[in-house]
Amino acid sequence: MDAWNLLMGGFADALSPMNLLLCLVGVVLGTAVGVLPGLGSSMAVAMLIPLTFRLEPTGAFIMLAGVYFGGQFGGATTAILLNTPGQSSSMATAFEGFLMARRGRAPQALATSVIGSFVGGTIACVAVVFCAPFMVDFALRFGPAEYFALALFAFAATAAVVADSAVRGLTALGLGLAIGVVGIDAQTGVARYTLGSSSLLDGISVVVVTVGMLAIGEVLHVAARNRGAQRLQDIDTGRPWLSRRDVRRSFLPWMRGTAIGLPFGAIPAGGSEIPTFLSLGLERRLARRRGGSEFGSGAIEGVAAPEASNNSTTAVSLVPLLGLGLPTSATAAIMLGAFQQYGMQPGPLLFQNEGDLVWALLASLFIGNVLLLVLNLPFAPLWAKLLSIPQHYLYAAIAVFATLGAYSSKLAISDVVLVYLVGLLSFLLRRTGVPLAPVLIGVILGPLAEQELRRAMALGQGDVLVLFDSPIALSLYAVLIAALVVVLGMRWRAARTPARG
Repeated sequence: MDAWNLLMGGFADALSPMNLLLCLVGVVLGTAVGVLPGLGSSMAVAMLIPLTFRLEPTGAFIMLAGVYFGGQFGGATTAILLNTPGQSSSMATAFEGFLMARRGRAPQALATSVIGSFVGGTIACVAVVFCAPFMVDFALRFGPAEYFALALFAFAATAAVVADSAVRGLTALGLGLAIGVVGIDAQTGVARYTLGSSSLLDGISVVVVTVGMLAIGEVLHVAARNRGAQRLQDIDTGRPWLSRRDVRRSFLPWMRGTAIGLPFGAIPAGGSEIPTFLSLGLERRLARRRGGSEFGSGAIEGVAAPEASNNSTTAVSLVPLLGLGLPTSATAAIMLGAFQQYGMQPGPLLFQNEGDLVWALLASLFIGNVLLLVLNLPFAPLWAKLLSIPQHYLYAAIAVFATLGAYSSKLAISDVVLVYLVGLLSFLLRRTGVPLAPVLIGVILGPLAEQELRRAMALGQGDVLVLFDSPIALSLYAVLIAALVVVLGMRWRAARTPARG
C-alpha cells in the first residue's frame, strides 16, 4: 500500500498543467527523433539536457523520460514502412513489419507495434513501481560469467532459430562478430582489423551497421530486381484498423514479448536489442509448431512481440538507474549525467531524499504511455500513405536519410563510406540467402561477450570453471543445451521422414 500511496502522490505532481505539457512535448519530440534513422533517443536527450537546466527538476526529468519512451515508439514506424529502423532497438521489428507493409498491411503492422509498445510499457511500469527492490537484487547478481552466458544464449538463439539453415546462421553470426571486434582492444590498446585506417580505430558503430544492413541494403536489393518487383505505390494499404483475428494473433505475442523484455531492462547486457531478437525467434519457432507460419512473408506476431519486448525493457531500465545509479543504456547514462548536474546522485538514498521527484517521474511513465497511444494509433493509416509515393522517389529519400543518419552520429565522412560498404555486404547476403539478424546480433553482442569473457577469466586467474560458478550462468547454459537438443532432434526427425515414405 505504501507504493500505491506514493504513486498516487506522484500522479498528483505529474498531472499538474506544466508537467503534463512537458510530458507531451517530450513524447512528441521523442517520436519525431525516433523516426529519423541514426539519431535515436540518446542523441535527443543529450541535445535537450542544456535546455532543461532552467526547468524545475521534476518537470525536466518528466520531459526527458517522455523523449526516452517516444523514441522507442517512433523507431518502429520507418522500420515497418521503409525497412529503415529509426533506432537499433527496432531492428527486429523491421524483418516482418516491412513484409507486412509490402503485403498491403502497413496500418495493421503500425497499429500492432503501437499497441504492443503500450502494453509492454504499461506492464513494465507496474513492475517498476511494485517490484523495484526485487529487480535491483536481480541486477546485482549479474557478473562477468553471467553476462558471457547470456551473450552465448543470444548468439545461439538468434543463429539457430531465426535462420532456416544452421550453416548460414553461423556464417552470418561470424560476420557480425568480425565486424564487432574492429577497432582498438580496450584492455591491451592494440588496433585490430583496422587495415591501417585511423577511421576504424573507434570501431564500426551500431548505427552504421544498422543503417547499412537494413536501409542501404534494401535500396540496392530493390534496385537490382526493380523490373520484377511490386511497386510500393500499387500496394493497397488495406483496412485502417486491426481485425479481431489480428488482435487474437497479437495478444499472446504481446504478453510473451513483455515477459522476455522485463528482466533485460534491469541488467546492462546490450539494451533492447537482445530481448527483441529473442522474442522474434520465439514467435517464429512457435509459428512453425502450429503450422501455416507466415514468417518470411509478413507475420503479425513478428511485429507484436519485439515491440512489446522493446518498450518493457525501456521502462525497467530506469530501475537500476534510479535504485543503483547504474545506467543500462546510452540514454540512461545521459540521464544519469543530468541527475548529477542537478546535484543528485541516483542510488538507494534517492528514493528517500528525492521521493517526490522519483514518484512523479514514475507516474509520468504511465501518462507518457497513454499520450503515445493516443498520438500514434490514429496516425497509423496516415503513415501508411507514405507507400503511395513513387518508388524511385521513396528509395532515393531512404538513401538520403540513411546517409544523413550515418554522418550525424560522428560527423565523419568515413562513416558514410562504411555505411555503403555495409550496405553492399547486406545486398550480397540477401542474394545468397544468408540471414541478416545474426549479423546484427553479432555486432551488438560481440564486444560485450569478449569483454565479459576476459573479465571472468581474469577474476578466475585463468580457470575456465569460473564461467560455470553461478546458478544463473548454469541455468542459461542448461536452457541453451536443451534448446539445441530439441532443434537438432526436430531436424533429424524431419530428415528421416521422407526416407520412410
